[in-house]
Amino acid sequence: MVTVTTEENVRIDPSSLSFSMWKEIPIPFYFSAYFFDIVNPNEILQGEKPQVRQRGPYVYRGGKSKARAVNRLTPGHSASCILALQGASVMMEDKPMSLKLIMTLLFTTFNERAFMNRTVGEIMWGYEDPLMQLINKYFPNMFPFKGKFGLFAEFNNSDSGLFTVFTGIKNFSRIHLVDKWNGVSKVNYWHSDQCNMINGTSGQMWAPFMTPESSLEFYSPEACRSMKLIYEEEGTFEGIPTYRFKAPNTLFANGTVYPPNEGFCPCLESGIQNVSTCRFNAPLFLSHPHFYNADPVLAEAVLGLNPNEKDHSLFLDIHPVTGIPMNCSVKLQLSLYVKAIRGIGQTGQIKPVVLPLLWFEERGAMEGQTLETFYTQLVLMPKVLHYAQYVLLAVGCVLLLIPIIYQIRSQERCYLFWSSSKKGSKDKEAMQAYSESLMTSAPKGTVLQEARL
Repeated sequence: MVTVTTEENVRIDPSSLSFSMWKEIPIPFYFSAYFFDIVNPNEILQGEKPQVRQRGPYVYRGGKSKARAVNRLTPGHSASCILALQGASVMMEDKPMSLKLIMTLLFTTFNERAFMNRTVGEIMWGYEDPLMQLINKYFPNMFPFKGKFGLFAEFNNSDSGLFTVFTGIKNFSRIHLVDKWNGVSKVNYWHSDQCNMINGTSGQMWAPFMTPESSLEFYSPEACRSMKLIYEEEGTFEGIPTYRFKAPNTLFANGTVYPPNEGFCPCLESGIQNVSTCRFNAPLFLSHPHFYNADPVLAEAVLGLNPNEKDHSLFLDIHPVTGIPMNCSVKLQLSLYVKAIRGIGQTGQIKPVVLPLLWFEERGAMEGQTLETFYTQLVLMPKVLHYAQYVLLAVGCVLLLIPIIYQIRSQERCYLFWSSSKKGSKDKEAMQAYSESLMTSAPKGTVLQEARL
């Protein structure tokens, strides 16, 4: 009974309880960004170790796929930005020297420097760069990006793409699995079929009836890849039982440490993933914040980082019976590979280093009326029905015993007397007469005498 009810409630059907949640997730999501402000830009140009200072969070609130700014984002805040010039410089490393000298002249003309102050909004959602506009006008194929230049420019005022998923009505075993994303069943960013596969769900709901052997797999448009989380432990969220899933150590491991990730290469140290093929071909890398769970040399190469599990790991708490997330926190970091490029004077003597730009967290938790409804219909009621069957069974047994007990108590009582074989016939007759007198109901008020041997 409970299993059927749960299946009906979680499949994507207008009559199901979870349909409205799937259509428009009622959980408030917060997108928080933390920027790494570069403290010693001049020293970096002279070959010294970079030092950064974390600033933020700058918080956006909205749905799963689209964010709207709230008052904690102050556009006037600025941070040292190296993305445009350094990204373009590394992309031109293998170009002819004459072209690089022209770029140096252009950088000088437009007052482009390796480190420049930009507002947080400009860094995230893009800004108009006069030099890039000029280059795109006369050399339209030199750089892969057009218009505004920013880390999340393509996600501003847009969603995460169109997901086509299985509803579970015809085949419940494929419920919530992605069939296509933006009309394709696999991407072409990477160098192996396995890495290009679109696996799992869209990251909003998963199949019900999970066990500790289950895993969470979903496609992330922000990471341009499918990701798999593994079971960690049982827990509760506001009285609701949950399974916590976290990222395995191999999520961003390089191909040497974890061969299946070879398709994401070319790789550097383990723990960071090269995402240049889906980020303008700029030398960008994806990782956990502060290079948590990565090769220690990455964090040691930059002053001001403090990787730790509490602040920088990602997790999802899922109700295992329904596959619906109760509480989640997904944290990722974008870093830029920088170094001195011969022929481009603005890069100075920068030593090769993976320099963190920002890390962001997408957090959400079920609350309010939605949480109460979920608890009542998908946790409390199944539990009540589960125990009610035992109560009804006990009541049924009692009802069956009552007529049996009544029947037994209504029967005449029999008395058994012992007689000695040494007694004579008179004694037997006397005993029989005495027994018959006992079988006869005594007059009201008569006191029966106690018989002793």
